[in-house]
Amino acid sequence: MPPKSDTPAPPVPPSSPALLHPRNRHQGRYDFPRLIEASPELAEFVILNPYGKQSIDFANPEAVRVFNRALLRQLYGLQHWDIPPGYLCPPIPGRADYVHGLADLLASDNSGEIPRGAAIRALDIGTGASCIYPLLGHSDYGWHFLGSDIDDTALASARAIIQANGLDGAIALRQQLQRGQIFKSLLQDGERFALTLCNPPFHANAEEAASGSRRKWKNLGKLDPKRKLPELNFGGQSAELWCTGGEASFLKRMIAESAQFSGQVLWFSSLVSKASNVPYAENLLKKAGAVEVRCIDMAQGNKQSRFVAWTFHSPEQRAAWLRSAG
Repeated sequence: MPPKSDTPAPPVPPSSPALLHPRNRHQGRYDFPRLIEASPELAEFVILNPYGKQSIDFANPEAVRVFNRALLRQLYGLQHWDIPPGYLCPPIPGRADYVHGLADLLASDNSGEIPRGAAIRALDIGTGASCIYPLLGHSDYGWHFLGSDIDDTALASARAIIQANGLDGAIALRQQLQRGQIFKSLLQDGERFALTLCNPPFHANAEEAASGSRRKWKNLGKLDPKRKLPELNFGGQSAELWCTGGEASFLKRMIAESAQFSGQVLWFSSLVSKASNVPYAENLLKKAGAVEVRCIDMAQGNKQSRFVAWTFHSPEQRAAWLRSAG
């Protein structure tokens, strides 16, 4: 028997994390030397995690912002990306999985082939200051996007990103002037979209959002318990994080409005943060007359997520729509 040692054994990394979508560019461990080569400013934020591997302090909003910029530059060729302080800084691998899941959805209506190019138009509800879904969807599939938001500052940030990367012809922006409405007062007569996507606010009020953030800190583990942590990890304005009634209320409004614009959209979709809201949404969609509803599970490491997609068109109608778009 080997002698006992007073030196504690190093922590064992988690085993067999759930895999990202096969087409997701963020497979495996991050290549920090290449990321730093593309974005030298990232170097000052790199640390060693408890397993002795290079990482960043995800409790530091500035580190996450610079890290995202490096990922978009190194993996997607986007030379400019930035957001104002206090705005939601999205976890890019998970956002990419949502886009790839939607591509699979369209492929299922198109003889297994993913439709690509400008003929596929997608509507991003709440595009935010990061403009992340249009950037990913256009980079991976060449789709064209309309991003909507109620926030002037968020739209100005998204516009700066689009213009700096020469994407004016591929990504357009439009402000939703009516708070509390989603498709109403936004979609114009005759506009057609193959997809809509959305990351809805899932808290019911500001205190619930702050409480959720505190739970995340506890789950992540604090690298330095003595320092003051930001109130909300990854940032976020009130409209990005909470709305009256929370996620369930938002989904209810979105589903009701989608039925009114069923002729203009092939597939509606939304992330659903709380698994308990999926049966609720499915029941509402049945009552609204959706022809088909799909719940697509996703996983990033130990985090489980999902999106719900629904359509008011038959399989034959969907196939014809995509043929005409091609």
